[in-house]
Amino acid sequence: MRRCVAFFFVVLGLSISEKALDAASAPARTIIAHAAVNARVLPLWAAKEQGFFSKYGVPSEMIFIRQAPTLVAALTSGDIQIGYTGGTAVLGAAASGSDLKILAAFTNRVTYDVVARRGIKTPEDLRGKIFGVQSIGGTVWMGAILALEHFGLDPNRDKISLIAAGDQSVLAQALVTGTIDATVLDGVMSRTLRENGYPILAELGKLNIPISSVGIVAKGSFIEKNPQTIENMLKALLESEAFIFGPSNKSKALVILKKYLRINDQEAEEGYKDVITGLDRKPHASLAGLRNVQRLMKLRNPNVEKVKVEELVDDRFMRKLDQSGFIDEMYAKYGVK
Repeated sequence: MRRCVAFFFVVLGLSISEKALDAASAPARTIIAHAAVNARVLPLWAAKEQGFFSKYGVPSEMIFIRQAPTLVAALTSGDIQIGYTGGTAVLGAAASGSDLKILAAFTNRVTYDVVARRGIKTPEDLRGKIFGVQSIGGTVWMGAILALEHFGLDPNRDKISLIAAGDQSVLAQALVTGTIDATVLDGVMSRTLRENGYPILAELGKLNIPISSVGIVAKGSFIEKNPQTIENMLKALLESEAFIFGPSNKSKALVILKKYLRINDQEAEEGYKDVITGLDRKPHASLAGLRNVQRLMKLRNPNVEKVKVEELVDDRFMRKLDQSGFIDEMYAKYGVK
């Protein structure tokens, strides 16, 4: 009997030690960084404002890092644990040897509108014109290239000049002043231009052109050491997304957008429309979207071609949460049909 009791306490001690080690490996506070400040960051902001991170036991701090490459560098060094960024940044880092994984992707298709100056009526009219983008090689540039491909146009063959003109507000202004002939814009920008007589040549969000846009990224070593933190963090964001889609929560979502973006009621309404139309309800990372990003990136960075995109995605957590019915339960909870 004494031997049995002694064995029991040895086993209990080992169990406590293992739990203590697990607790020690998990960070006291998970730092989540995003590289953009726009309506598409709403799932993060809503998760914080509604207390979903705390609900699932993932105390989190959100920070803004102005450029995606800087965010990726902070991820790689371990200064932050989670990145809210796109496949372009991850592929670029992977080509340089970084061990980053995409856990989920909230947008897996091009969602921009192709907007042109007055007088341009069809895609064929873009031949010989100037097409403005935010930066050569960036996500907006990729959206422009994919749009032109959809139209059957080739920038070289059709003498379409792609120039870096600035962010979306600058691009919209450049269109108005005639500095550029066309660009791709989020709906919040394009709808205002449409109301003022600027033609929309295509609503790309309706065409399901694959691309890997904003998603959840973490370092492979952090994922392996903290699987429960990863799963709980994804649960918080999935509930946040269901909350955003919930019809009765629209007013709360608008308040959050106004708080973080410092915008008025109308601008918040337009931003909310972009979020609802742009988010994927089940944010599994798209290999087709990553391959499109890789195909375009290698035009400027040949090393990207060596990356195996399949190895960039760690979808075991999303598959588990989807197959267990968690995602469907969240949508049912918030009355989303």
